[in-house]
Amino acid sequence: MKTPILQFKHSVSFSLYAFNAKEVESLHELFKKLSNSITDDGLISKISSPLLSMQEEFQLGLLGSSKMHSLIADRIFTLFDFKRDGKIEFEEFITSLNIFHPNASKEDKAAFMFQFYDTRQNGFIEREEVKEMVMAMLSESDLILSNDIVDRIIDKTFEEVDSRKDGKIDQEEWKQFAIQSPNLLRKMTIPYLMDISTAFPSFTLRSEFKDETLDVRKAFNQT
Repeated sequence: MKTPILQFKHSVSFSLYAFNAKEVESLHELFKKLSNSITDDGLISKISSPLLSMQEEFQLGLLGSSKMHSLIADRIFTLFDFKRDGKIEFEEFITSLNIFHPNASKEDKAAFMFQFYDTRQNGFIEREEVKEMVMAMLSESDLILSNDIVDRIIDKTFEEVDSRKDGKIDQEEWKQFAIQSPNLLRKMTIPYLMDISTAFPSFTLRSEFKDETLDVRKAFNQT
């Protein structure tokens, strides 16, 4: 059952699907800390100043990384920034975090994952996109896989998911696969969101996606 539209003192009004009013206030405190981690402007910025690298405020605050360039960070920022203005406002922040709530629907989690892999934003996941993201995940982890193993993982992925055998994965194919794959959906869940307080535990979204490379291997029985 959807939570009614709520009004808060920080002037955000929208429909919430998992968080209650107290949790929203706690998340707003977290957002203020993240958004002011480098620039005190109340926004999580992709480019916070000419002297800072792209996404630095976002990466340091939310992803716990100061790496000069991260494809994973760029994709997550893009998905959070659904207004596409290079900034994450509180409404965008909490709406996106809602996807990671344990009570969020499998369909919503699957849809977010589809967008994460659909880097070309053409409505399909293609082999090159999958390989690009897998290689990016590997580069940010301690896991080393040969190019041959990566190709085998991708081959197995398309063999199981691409039911139409047209060389690409559409949203319906992905949804049917993802909602039946607990290991994948588990990486779209942050358990802490079930028990939020103003002293919010430290967590990173980056680890959720980073660990996914291991689960991809398990999901497709690769060794």
